[in-house]
Amino acid sequence: MIISFWANVEKALSRSNQTSLLEVANLLGIGHSTLNRWIVQSRNNEFNEIGNQLKQSDMEKDKRPQDWSLEDRFNMVLECNSLDEEALSRLCRERGVYPHHLKQWKLDFVNGTTADSSTKNVSQMKVLKNEVKHLKKELTRKDKALAETAALLVLQKKVNAIWGTDEDNSQ
Repeated sequence: MIISFWANVEKALSRSNQTSLLEVANLLGIGHSTLNRWIVQSRNNEFNEIGNQLKQSDMEKDKRPQDWSLEDRFNMVLECNSLDEEALSRLCRERGVYPHHLKQWKLDFVNGTTADSSTKNVSQMKVLKNEVKHLKKELTRKDKALAETAALLVLQKKVNAIWGTDEDNSQ
């Protein structure tokens, strides 16, 4: 709660000039007035005792598990390898990850699949999806053209059956 408070205030204060405080509040899922009150309280140093307990490094560790570098993941897996459940849970809370993330990271390292390879797979999937979309669009266009050509041929045969061909008229 405290870390998220400081992280949210930091995100609100570091927003770009084009982004309003209301947009930041909506993005973070916090009420606009609540975020505004937190900013005022942080500027008035009403949270000094809390702020003194938190270090800048704690704020830096408040990142999503998928944002961790491979080296950080590997170091965390090594660090947690010999810990019991209680110590593991405590360390995970401090670092902002869940134990299931560590288990997945360990499996990824053992199996040789890493986040980099999964990002490559995701980008390849995007390229392939765009290609499939383009090909489907082209196929639909060609199907419509073929249907139009078939309809014209059928109409031409009906016209010839009703009025005859030019060859019939010239004889």
